[in-house]
Amino acid sequence: MDTPRSMPNVAQEGDPPAGLPARIETVAQLDDVLTSPSASLVRSLSALKGDLLILGVAGKMGPTLARLARRGLDAAGSRSRIVGVARFGERAVRDQLAEVGIETVQADLLAPGALDRLPDAANVVYMAGRKFGSTGNEEITWTANTFLPGLVARRYADARIVVLSTGNVYPFTPVAGPAPDESQPTGPVGEYAQSCLGRERVFEYFSRQNDTPCVLVRLCYAIDLRYGVLLDIARKVSAGQPIDLSQGFVNLIWQGDANEAILRSLEFCASPPLVMNLTGPDNLSVRQMADALGRRLGKQPIFESEEQPNALLVSAKRYCQLMGPLRISLEKMLDWVAGWVQIGGPTLNKPTHYEVRDGDF
Repeated sequence: MDTPRSMPNVAQEGDPPAGLPARIETVAQLDDVLTSPSASLVRSLSALKGDLLILGVAGKMGPTLARLARRGLDAAGSRSRIVGVARFGERAVRDQLAEVGIETVQADLLAPGALDRLPDAANVVYMAGRKFGSTGNEEITWTANTFLPGLVARRYADARIVVLSTGNVYPFTPVAGPAPDESQPTGPVGEYAQSCLGRERVFEYFSRQNDTPCVLVRLCYAIDLRYGVLLDIARKVSAGQPIDLSQGFVNLIWQGDANEAILRSLEFCASPPLVMNLTGPDNLSVRQMADALGRRLGKQPIFESEEQPNALLVSAKRYCQLMGPLRISLEKMLDWVAGWVQIGGPTLNKPTHYEVRDGDF
């Protein structure tokens, strides 16, 4: 069987969107697929009251999330504004957002008075954070991931806030057993993961203090063709480089599905916050995915080390219950990523480091 699944969790993929291409060959085509709203998202956004503020909009997911929100609001007939805030180290990102009707503000959110100068908004998606480069600069990571959330929570105490967190807040779990759901104890490994749990705790504190409705979204490996676990594996397969199997199982979700879930989470905001793991429903074998990519690429994968008995895994049961099955299947992601590597499609050159097991980022 060509699809590398193991230990199915709770749900299969749902009916895919109509007209999905067999192959994606340009960035414009990729972004169109990523930002095409589903009927469910349009219905959700049609009930949204007020403007949407996206903090940290210039990251890996932010630009497509903002464009997806704009297309969804337009389809819903909504006139709500979308304002994206970031440092915007690349001017092109800001220009591209402006071209599709998204207002932008260039700001360092930690600068004194920066949050006060931002517009009010009834809905906030919080995507700001720091991961890579944490080792050796732990104080910067803790400030970005715990101090800034407190400032934002105070500034937008009257808003609905969806907070991006990470599955790294969980401990490693046996691959033969059930993955942890939102009721399980946390156990972050390393200072980056600890600071992410700190971010959650700060937002939870202010949610309870100010009755601010929030959702804490623990995302575990979103996949785009320009970055992601599958791209990391496919590039090594194509180049004949060894693939480390010590982190032998992972969870994945297509970035378009993840962005939809983040936006739809606004309707589930609550105080105290709702916690939701966001990923695909299955624990997936790195070895089997490499083999599947190798068949598509005409290459034999090279492996090193052996699968360890535990891995960083999470259960997607609550997400699937709230929002239904995925729209984009693993099979489709494998096809698209292999095709992208074959044509030499552009990448962000930002490896996920999914194989890291010591929390050292």
